[in-house]
Amino acid sequence: MDTTAITSSHATEAKAPATPAPVIKIDIDGVLAERLPGMSRFIPRAAVNWLKRTVCQDRLNQLLEENAGLEGADFCRGIFRSLGISFTPVHEERLPDASHRRVLYVSNHPLGGLDGMALIQWVQQRHGGRVWFVVNDLLTAVKPLEGVFLPVNKFGRQSREAIRAVDAAFDGDDPVIMFPAGLVSRLQKVEEGGCTVRKVCDLKWNKMFVGKARQSRRDVIPLFFSGHNSMHFYRMANLRRRLGIKFNFEMILLPGEMCRMEGASLSVVCGKALPWQSLPRGHETEAAAARIRSIVYSLATTEIQKSNDTLNHDGSENN
Repeated sequence: MDTTAITSSHATEAKAPATPAPVIKIDIDGVLAERLPGMSRFIPRAAVNWLKRTVCQDRLNQLLEENAGLEGADFCRGIFRSLGISFTPVHEERLPDASHRRVLYVSNHPLGGLDGMALIQWVQQRHGGRVWFVVNDLLTAVKPLEGVFLPVNKFGRQSREAIRAVDAAFDGDDPVIMFPAGLVSRLQKVEEGGCTVRKVCDLKWNKMFVGKARQSRRDVIPLFFSGHNSMHFYRMANLRRRLGIKFNFEMILLPGEMCRMEGASLSVVCGKALPWQSLPRGHETEAAAARIRSIVYSLATTEIQKSNDTLNHDGSENN
């Protein structure tokens, strides 16, 4: 490999070749051996191979290899290039000037991976500099994005370190992104126009974002992200719920859902910023969270809504 010479008035030195970035790999066999040291060898090979196929181990490792060394928004852009996915923000003219960085973007969460990566790269490109994303602490395993993520424990008490990190981000000058539902959208029965229909939509939004936005004096920008996962994902989620199983085992299907979107065109519809002064305190924050969730879904365009409504006419079971 050729070396690049750096010449000065005193000497010429050869620059050492850059060390290749380590490639992160997903290794189901290694994970099982580490987590179940005494039992992993008894797990049927067919079950292990099924798990590898379900999480798309080979395809994910290919994506990680193609984008080795990239971090943050650059990693997200690389994944979108590798998958041939395009992303278009709609009605950006509604947004405040990009120089106004102390904002909180809140969005529905239909896809479980690509929606977050799309928002990271778009918000970073729009504002420049650093962005923060409040996420489930399980996502800390995604090392290329650890410099963006603000992990919170959705199912238990928060550590002091996590609380301090979230407070510091909200009190700082960089934009923050959140999925207030905390979980990927589900196919649910909803009342609409006097009729009961099935729609892909978020579960109840956590009110925390309302209090944090007011406390840190951040305007809230509502976003509606288009898209949905496969019917298989929603059937598995509803089956798990009917069986009374609390662990969201359908989440292992999300890598496959991401790979299924290869070549897709994604979009997000922007709403007008909600001034932090309009946000309530105390017991009214829960109602405010529900109201902002409604604003987000009101942003859906007719074309996007038609895509969602196809789930009501595919002949599948009415969960």
